Amino acid sequence: MAITKNPLVRYKILDSCFRNPFKNYTINLLLEAVNEKLFELTDDESHCIKLRQLQDDIAFMRSSKGWEIELAELNDAKKKIYRYENIDFSINNAPLNEVEMTEFQSAIQVLSQFEGMPQFEGIQEIVAKLNTDLKIQVKEEPFIGFDRNQDLKGMEYFSKLYHSVQNKQPLRITYKDFKAEEAYSFVFYPHYLKEYNNRWFLFGLHEASQKPDYNVAIDRIEDIENENIPFIPSSIIWQDYFSDMIGVSKPEGAEIVTVVLHFYGVTGKYIANKSLHETQKQKWLDANTLEVTIKVYLNYELERLLLGYSNSVKVIAPQNLISKLKERFNAAVELYG
Repeated sequence: MAITKNPLVRYKILDSCFRNPFKNYTINLLLEAVNEKLFELTDDESHCIKLRQLQDDIAFMRSSKGWEIELAELNDAKKKIYRYENIDFSINNAPLNEVEMTEFQSAIQVLSQFEGMPQFEGIQEIVAKLNTDLKIQVKEEPFIGFDRNQDLKGMEYFSKLYHSVQNKQPLRITYKDFKAEEAYSFVFYPHYLKEYNNRWFLFGLHEASQKPDYNVAIDRIEDIENENIPFIPSSIIWQDYFSDMIGVSKPEGAEIVTVVLHFYGVTGKYIANKSLHETQKQKWLDANTLEVTIKVYLNYELERLLLGYSNSVKVIAPQNLISKLKERFNAAVELYG
């Protein structure tokens, strides 16, 4: 909700004016003060309100649906002064009214959608307490669908991994990747958690190989123990690290390349509105063909993404990516041969 479309913002501005004993606010000075604050919050004059809106806001604050505020009968040069009868009063200390209850109900309904997600552990207890204390009834049926995988293996370790990154705690991880027949363990210094395609990955320093951006898929973890050794911090700026790739894997010795793609038909319109990558540049070659250019590392995730668009995309460059996708499409054709 835009900040000026939320009346609570305006009510709180007015509340601070009504509590000020050192300035005599006439209706015009109130309007000026509210609009100055709104402009400060939005940096956009179009969000300023008119006198009629201000009068409606004051009327609501005085009503039983608001806070039943009491304004003193004061005048300055025959102009009415707007100030609380008791300047120690504040709507922030008053019981919740209908507007605030509605805001809380909306917030609780959103929060309740996160129940069961490990990164929001404890949210169920918080929602239950708010429901009890505020006597708010939240709809039973969720009305927001988040893209998540509740059954993803290994998520029982998420909280411990989160706190290990936060508290700089070295770990011994027992791990079984897709290629290994048996699980194996290693010492790991956790630095960053990353979600991609409904899977979580832990990045950090792998002690044995000294690889600083070692990638651990959480669903392949079988056990975690704390290691009582000094923590080795990372020198990697992780937000920048992921800005040059799609997904989570950076091949050894890889360099950033310019990838040129042609998207066709409805898919082109979709990609024009939902970029593949932050470096995306695009232009329509004709009514049916969108040319997209991105600068990224070539990795498995990029290949999988492009394969998902099937016959709606054609790779124009680089040649080695074209060759890889041809091999994959030919292998797919053989499966149906």
